[in-house]
Amino acid sequence: MRPVLITQRVDVVASHGERRDALDQRWPRFLAACGFLALPVPNDPAIIPTLVETLAPAGIVFSGGNDLACLGGDVPERDAVEAALLDFARRRGLPVLGVCRGTQFLLDRLGARVEPVAGHVAVRHPVGADGMVVNSYHAHGARRLAPPLETLATSPDGVVEAFRHGGEAIGGVMWHPEREEPFSARDIAMVREFLEAGTLRIRKENA
Repeated sequence: MRPVLITQRVDVVASHGERRDALDQRWPRFLAACGFLALPVPNDPAIIPTLVETLAPAGIVFSGGNDLACLGGDVPERDAVEAALLDFARRRGLPVLGVCRGTQFLLDRLGARVEPVAGHVAVRHPVGADGMVVNSYHAHGARRLAPPLETLATSPDGVVEAFRHGGEAIGGVMWHPEREEPFSARDIAMVREFLEAGTLRIRKENA
């Protein structure tokens, strides 16, 4: 399996004086189902240049968890790591997929306005035109995108749920494919196609 870098959330454990990197154990299983080997990235900006040159990933996934620093988050080291990874990927033309917070990070970096949204935490709701229903665990999102960003799906209240860059292999979804039980065949096909070809499509059921 080809390696894919995946970023991790930072858990601040005050009782131990530690800042711990953490990744949902379902992520490696989900990416394996897509045909890729998940390689978690430590939240240390200083090692990113060596890490990416040594591992030569096929793509990068920005996972969920933690608010962006610009939205009140307290993990600036994660923002710095993802910024360095995005810069590397854009130079090399590597696919970058955002998931939930990862999508918010990409949208913010690419000039979209990310703002608080209500009613999107621990719920399920439809997206797109064919009744696709997804999980939702986010308190921030965007409502309007400008070229070269393209909206692929929205929630009923107008929050962007999936997007892609019109000229680069960058895209994201606001739902968590790794949290579906069992994994959705549509999500697997979507992520596999994106990491292989750099094209994000919201596939129809059984397509």
